[in-house]
Amino acid sequence: MNIPHILVVDDEKEITDLIEIYLTQEGYQVEKRYNALTLLDDIQNHHIDLVILDVMMPEIDGIQALKMIREKYNIPVIIVSAKTADSDKINGLTTGADDYISKPFNAMELVARVKTQIRRAQVYNKPVHDSSYIIEATDLIIDTQKKLVTLDGVPLALTRIEYNILVLLASAPGTVFSIEDIFEKIWHEKSTNSNNTIMVHIRKLREKIERQPRNPRHIKTVWGIGYKFDL
Repeated sequence: MNIPHILVVDDEKEITDLIEIYLTQEGYQVEKRYNALTLLDDIQNHHIDLVILDVMMPEIDGIQALKMIREKYNIPVIIVSAKTADSDKINGLTTGADDYISKPFNAMELVARVKTQIRRAQVYNKPVHDSSYIIEATDLIIDTQKKLVTLDGVPLALTRIEYNILVLLASAPGTVFSIEDIFEKIWHEKSTNSNNTIMVHIRKLREKIERQPRNPRHIKTVWGIGYKFDL
């Protein structure tokens, strides 16, 4: 079994050293960087399975770095940041982060969240062995084997969460999923005040896959209940 390889990017050496100690004790391989200048090369060259990313860094900040990752990779990203406002967390999550932890943080909580994201990624990346991995909705095609979504043949840059929500809805056309259903199936946690989180991701997803996001043809709102997908 391959040992998960984790990249920690933070300009505070004490933070990266602390994270390295706790993660290596759990058996993970760890790479440390103090800026994001070599980020994409590091991910490719070291076959990185998960990135832990600070926001406030020189030259390339964490949000810019996250956008760079999402243009090429669908691996889990956990933001660890001293920016604790709700707007900062929402910005990080909607840009494509899988989790957001505020500094100062409990090291064991970070380890637990790393384990959760690694486990989800391993389930998510299981190969598909049958021919039902293509979902066609007129101009929109979802290839769950290649993890690729195209509109009129043009690949779309979806975040990990957006892709998971789309596949969940599109795999059962016409089925209405409540906000709680979506949250629990995507985040694998009990839903608590998740309305805004889901609404933000649905809005971003519609902006990417719908020709008229305000009048969607695929992701429909079922008022008072949730959402459904129409082919």
